[in-house]
Amino acid sequence: MQEPVTGRSHPERKRKSPAGAPFTLGVDIGGTNIKASVLDCRGGLTADQVRSPTPKPATPKAVLATIATLSRDLPSFDRMSVGFPGVVRRAAVATAPNLGTDAWRGFDLIGALWKRFGVPARVLNDAAVQGLGVVEGPGLECVLTLGTGVGCALFRHRRLLLHLELGQHRARKKATYDQYIGQAALADIGLERWNRRVRKSLDAVLLLTTCELLYVGGGNARKIDFKLPAHVRVVSNTAGITGGVRLWEAELDDFFRGGPMAQMQPSERWR
Repeated sequence: MQEPVTGRSHPERKRKSPAGAPFTLGVDIGGTNIKASVLDCRGGLTADQVRSPTPKPATPKAVLATIATLSRDLPSFDRMSVGFPGVVRRAAVATAPNLGTDAWRGFDLIGALWKRFGVPARVLNDAAVQGLGVVEGPGLECVLTLGTGVGCALFRHRRLLLHLELGQHRARKKATYDQYIGQAALADIGLERWNRRVRKSLDAVLLLTTCELLYVGGGNARKIDFKLPAHVRVVSNTAGITGGVRLWEAELDDFFRGGPMAQMQPSERWR
């Protein structure tokens, strides 16, 4: 097995745990940038986040190498949480529309992280991780992320129900939401027209989900320049990292182990 790039001892070897442990390397993989920081057990940042442009092409090997480089500038960690821009079924990637699905389809990302870093890892859709970092409960809440593409996830009473591949669905004519309000659209049509499209998209999400609170995050959320309804909030993109600590809560254990919870339909998980 490749030696962990952090130079720490293997997690199975016993050592005295410092205050704030276990420490989690939180990673947010985006189509434009990869960001990371180390979190304490409460989800607080122990260091300023670091970032690097997402490699082109964004192959698994190149992305793992970028994460390794970023981790060298951060404190030691005991485990990893990764937000991934696509569908992840337990360990394996199913889709990665803004990275190149063909390169990622079927890739065992959790296993690759273990081999590379020598610590246990958990991986979830990036919009779901961001949501875990901001949802407050109670009731039905939705998280929409605006970046290279569009992410969406639903939560009830702070618990993840499911993430929706909204970015791949039609928004208008032949354009998907990724194409309609993603980064490429913003660059092409300008901020004013993009904001008009975002306003229409928020209305569509509110109608689709009937959520009680809608959080808007991602790198482009700060570019919204129209007045939002009272039940819509713009949130910090840092939640894409800090939400990672919640991947280690006991209620998600069965999901990552591939146990009974993982076999349920999303709507059944949190009844």
